[in-house]
Amino acid sequence: MPDRMFGYSRVRFGESRARRLSSHLSRGDRSMPAPMPAPAPAPVPPYAGPPGGPRLRSPAGLARATAVLLGLVVAADVFACFADVLEVNVTGDIADGVVGSDLLGRADRADTLYGASGIAQGTALVATAVVYLCWLWRVRVNAEVFDASRHRMGRGWTIGGWFCPIVNLWFPRRIVADTWEASAPWGARGGHGVVNAWWTVWLVGLFVGRFAFSSSRHAETADELREAAKAMLVSDAVDIAAAVLAIVVVLRLTRMQERKVLSGELPTPLTPALG
Repeated sequence: MPDRMFGYSRVRFGESRARRLSSHLSRGDRSMPAPMPAPAPAPVPPYAGPPGGPRLRSPAGLARATAVLLGLVVAADVFACFADVLEVNVTGDIADGVVGSDLLGRADRADTLYGASGIAQGTALVATAVVYLCWLWRVRVNAEVFDASRHRMGRGWTIGGWFCPIVNLWFPRRIVADTWEASAPWGARGGHGVVNAWWTVWLVGLFVGRFAFSSSRHAETADELREAAKAMLVSDAVDIAAAVLAIVVVLRLTRMQERKVLSGELPTPLTPALG
């Protein structure tokens, strides 16, 4: 959605002059005093906030960039799944005692693609994480302007919650859920089933990925390599589902905030924004 969707203006319509004229004529009053001109409404800046406090900023551009990068994560995971299948087939043939002149070439090709897919996944993950955290910080600040009472965590945990061991298993989900609640329409409870689905799938992928990585590191025989490749295939498939759900969360939460600003019912007095 275009960034200008966060901008809005309020227009106040007074009683029509024709209706006032009809009212005067019906009472027999032929003298029509000139109506006082209505004062022009003061411009309402879209991203203003209380002095010294957080102010609203459009997350639309960051949301689009995050969605595109998450799409690249999906593409890298699909490539990884292809490499995983080749690895499973080659290690399976070796474990089953298959011989042939092309087996060594297939094994080299599988290993090359397996390594390349890992590099692609890592690059896409790092780039996406940086932009995603920028987007998350912006929507978290916006949600604080909407309704500060909804937030159970300090703003710093928006970033820090992802990097602190143990608590990173639930703090990020809580941050996103609170932001979702604060961004819901006024007077409505913002159900966040899609947030729970995304976080559940992400956690499953995290644990399966760690198991697959550990299995691959300790695998020595062809059978063990085949089982490790199968586990990595499952992990990459789960990552695809988690990335798709993350795209849904990003786009829906951004749209919710746009609609809330367009409703014009901000809870704090507005002052001119500087940027």
